[in-house]
Amino acid sequence: MKVGSDMPTRKLTEEELRTVNSLLTEVRRSIERLSGDDLNLRFAIRRKIAKELSYDERGKPTQRKKLKLRLYKDQNGVCAVCRESLPLLALGAVLDRQDPMAGYTAKNVKLICRACDDKIQESRRFAG
Repeated sequence: MKVGSDMPTRKLTEEELRTVNSLLTEVRRSIERLSGDDLNLRFAIRRKIAKELSYDERGKPTQRKKLKLRLYKDQNGVCAVCRESLPLLALGAVLDRQDPMAGYTAKNVKLICRACDDKIQESRRFAG
C-alpha cells in the first residue's frame, strides 16, 4: 500500500474501531483502578499516557529541536518552499513531514515558514 503526502491518513475500519474502543475502555478502567478516588493522580496518569503516546508518533521535543537546527543549517536559513529567510526557530519555523506516518526524520521532513505551512495544511485539508 502506498503512503505519503498524496495519500490520506489511514482510517480504521469499523471492526478495527470497535477493537480500539474496547482497548480504550480497558485503559480507562486501568487508570481508575490505579488512581482510586485520587482525582489528582487520575489526571497525572492520563497526562503521562497522552504525552508518551504523542512521543511515540512525534518524537520528543528535544529531538525535533535538534532536527530543526540541523535543517536550518542545511537549508542555509531559508524556507524549503518559498526560499524566504526563516524566522528564528522558536518563532515559527515548522517541520513539514512528507509522509505523516514516517515520523520526524531528516529524510522525511523539510523546514518551512509558518505561512508556507498554513498553505500546505490548507491544501491537504488540515486547516483548522
